[in-house]
Amino acid sequence: MNTSPGAPAGRRAQFLAAGAAAVTVGLWASAFVAIRSAGASYSPGALALGRLLTGALVLGAVCAVRGEGLPPRGAWRGIAISGVLWFGFYMIALNWGEQQVDAGTAALVVNIGPILIALLGARLLGDAMPPRLLAGMAVSFAGAVAVGLSMSGGGGSSVLGVVLCLLAAVAYAAGVVAQKPALGRASSLQVTTFGCLIGAVVCLPFAGRLVQDAAAAPVGATLDMVYLGVFPTALAFTTWGYALARTSASRMGATTYAVPALVVLMSWLFLDEVPGLLTLAGGMLCLAGVAVSRSRPRRDTAPVEPPVPGAAAPGVATAPGPAAAPAGAPGPATGAEAGSRSEQG
Repeated sequence: MNTSPGAPAGRRAQFLAAGAAAVTVGLWASAFVAIRSAGASYSPGALALGRLLTGALVLGAVCAVRGEGLPPRGAWRGIAISGVLWFGFYMIALNWGEQQVDAGTAALVVNIGPILIALLGARLLGDAMPPRLLAGMAVSFAGAVAVGLSMSGGGGSSVLGVVLCLLAAVAYAAGVVAQKPALGRASSLQVTTFGCLIGAVVCLPFAGRLVQDAAAAPVGATLDMVYLGVFPTALAFTTWGYALARTSASRMGATTYAVPALVVLMSWLFLDEVPGLLTLAGGMLCLAGVAVSRSRPRRDTAPVEPPVPGAAAPGVATAPGPAAAPAGAPGPATGAEAGSRSEQG
């Protein structure tokens, strides 16, 4: 039996990382519902800027309370790249792209992001690509496409929209891969806070449009934007960083395939959009693929008996002792003989 204190600590760390990933996936799924509501009153760039400014204010306050300082110098490169590409460019491109294409095309193009993460992670980070991970991602991708096609509503597509969704997927993958090394040098809170701040700076050209949209938008749409900044951005990106620091980028990317399935459920609960059979089947495929990609091969954990000192291994002849006692003369039992007798008795 393994009684080392490291085993429970390792299991606890894995449990916390899995819980953090679940929080992230749930909040990112809820973001799609909020974006659909706020997007009717805010333009893509204004919505991204308002979301990031809200997130940066919340994260900055938390950092001040916790006494978090600046990240170490070695983490700034990854923070800057992820801030520009993932927090900034990705949000603008995705908001804009989803206004140009139907949901099916968006699902097909944007959901290549986890696949790109796996490829970039293997190339740049040395992440392993076991068969279970690849198989799970293939199943989840098929499910995401099924969900998107079933919820497309017969909308149209444009070349610009496809290009924007493709650029969003590439920015998402590159941002995750760049963020992974930074999490080895700085805390998840630091990486998220300064990445969010850099993303807000990238979106500053839309400040004038944000002021105009906020003046004309209903209160509900503005509250949706604030919600996006507090929960799917400030909280979810922090829990994402916590989980990413404790697992591979490829495995975390595959976990996000659970988002389409949760979007179906939330749309059903909060928007009264009853899913069809194809939608439900696609959601189940997404969850099944995530389960496969995060599973690990079973190992033989049968306990191995430690060898008894002086006892012969099975199938190995025992060498004669240095001297034999005369017949019938009792002699002192050695430690090996005593152990052997106790086992036999």
